[in-house]
Amino acid sequence: MKQYLHQCSLLFSFILLAFAASANVRLPAIIGNHMVLQQSGIVNLWGWSDASEKITIRTSWDTTTYTTTASAEARWQVAIRTPAAGGPHRITIKGNNTIELEDVMIGEVWLCSGQSNMEWSGDNGLPQTLSEMPNATNKQIRFFHVPRTTSRHPQDDVKAQWVVCTPEDMKRFSAIGYFFGKEINAALQVPAGLINASWGGTPAEVWTPEPTVTANADLAAAAKKLTPQQWWTVRPGAAYNGMIAPLAPYGIAGVLWYQGESNVGTANTYTPLFTAMIEHWRKAFGKQFPFYFVQIAPYSGYGKDNMGSALLREAQTATLVLPRTGMVVTTDLVDDIADIHPKMKKEVAHRLAQLALGDAYGQKVATYQSPRYSHFSEEKGRMRIHFTEGVAKLTIRGGALKEFYVAGEDRIFYPAAAKIEGKTIVVSSKQVAKPVAVRFAFTNAPQPNLYGENGLPAVPFRTDKWNDVLTVK
Repeated sequence: MKQYLHQCSLLFSFILLAFAASANVRLPAIIGNHMVLQQSGIVNLWGWSDASEKITIRTSWDTTTYTTTASAEARWQVAIRTPAAGGPHRITIKGNNTIELEDVMIGEVWLCSGQSNMEWSGDNGLPQTLSEMPNATNKQIRFFHVPRTTSRHPQDDVKAQWVVCTPEDMKRFSAIGYFFGKEINAALQVPAGLINASWGGTPAEVWTPEPTVTANADLAAAAKKLTPQQWWTVRPGAAYNGMIAPLAPYGIAGVLWYQGESNVGTANTYTPLFTAMIEHWRKAFGKQFPFYFVQIAPYSGYGKDNMGSALLREAQTATLVLPRTGMVVTTDLVDDIADIHPKMKKEVAHRLAQLALGDAYGQKVATYQSPRYSHFSEEKGRMRIHFTEGVAKLTIRGGALKEFYVAGEDRIFYPAAAKIEGKTIVVSSKQVAKPVAVRFAFTNAPQPNLYGENGLPAVPFRTDKWNDVLTVK
């Protein structure tokens, strides 16, 4: 009898403990100590509790009290107003229990994503990161590093935490993310929060919700061509579900993206895929944020056709029709064209930061737009290439212009002579009496030398749509 009563007592205690635990207010990892909240706007705080539990939120920056009641699914969400940049602040969240969030900064939050060129850090031996380590103690910069995670369904949390920038944490974090954040912090004098959710080798399909891919016959067919790998997933939606979905709807300023190398073989569907991915991310976060991406760098190992990655770069350029997108060109930031991982991450981050400062933040920045092809006009024995508005001047770095090719109606491309005339380029070849098409830097590993007056390289392009015709060097 005593044993029975003892067992009943233990069971009753267990039930009480289980009930108490389930009733506690809980927060996702993205909402925690040391986090950075997006300044001067409305941001979301959310979590779980008991069903119908009353939740009260107070902040140290004003006297407003926010209240809500958890849903029948035991989930709650509150939109709060943030002040101008500053901190540290405190947030108190109270239900059946109380959570005190400390050292909360208000500033600019950017999500960094993509594959290895975004993911790489000092742990990968990047010299720029290693030399920066002694100077990397900065309480104004915070990191949130999402671990590589997959799921068949969208998840609501990840195993990660916000940390203050120290040399060791910086060494492990995305080099591009860190250098971008450092520049934004210095230029705007506001705290910078960097979220890194990237995974080397991953194609864009895994960052796009699976229904978006499978609902489109062309995207679904391209996804089936992806070769299974040992080190990364190729399943549509897998990384989105595990690494991006749990972050929404956290308030962010925008997204930095460096990916595309693993989609060279399916470049013909990259534009609609990439476009759909960007649109879905914006919908998930509830904001038409800026989305800035890096055009993949020249690399000689993409294959023998000499045009696969050129088609991918073209597909990336075509995505610029989406509002609030921007692209960084990297044709001149390659130390070794036989290496798919260029080491000049600081320079890439600088161009992204200049793009953000000039476009998103409205700063007076002269160096954030590369010259981009607009249209051509035919002249006797030559073609004149025009660039988008805003190109004040075109310049050459080192000798004559390189990487221009011209073809006639026979569709055979020959190296062309090119010269700058005002804001245009005139292209011709003695081997082509009547040119009808021009290509610039349209190969796997181009090394062009055409720049804008602002020091940024021109965007690779072609005037034709002959996908079965190679550019022969």
